[in-house]
Amino acid sequence: MNWLLVVAGGMVGAPLRYLTDRAVQSRHDSVFPWGTFTVNVVGSLILGLLTGAALAGAAGSNLRLLLGTGLCGALTTYSTFSYETLRLAETGARLQAAVNVAASVAAGLAAAFAGVTVADALWT
Repeated sequence: MNWLLVVAGGMVGAPLRYLTDRAVQSRHDSVFPWGTFTVNVVGSLILGLLTGAALAGAAGSNLRLLLGTGLCGALTTYSTFSYETLRLAETGARLQAAVNVAASVAAGLAAAFAGVTVADALWT
């Protein structure tokens, strides 16, 4: 049963990642990978909310498998983040590569903390 929850979440997360990436990137005329940045920050926020809900006893293991492992596992992408950062550096956009690393880590952590904080306010 557990693997079915992960698969179900992944079936939603993977196309959501692709569609979000394309929608966001199409609105920016920039070499900066805004689509990947967006899905990773949103995924961090969702995981923060889920973590906070779990800590408060409002999210059981099935929901964590479905949303945390399945949905967020397919939605977020460390490999594409790494690849796009490498491509920026290789094409001479070293400043954008450095900004991508710093902003992705900072925004991802901030989103996760915000998610935990919101969940704490909702469920405790």
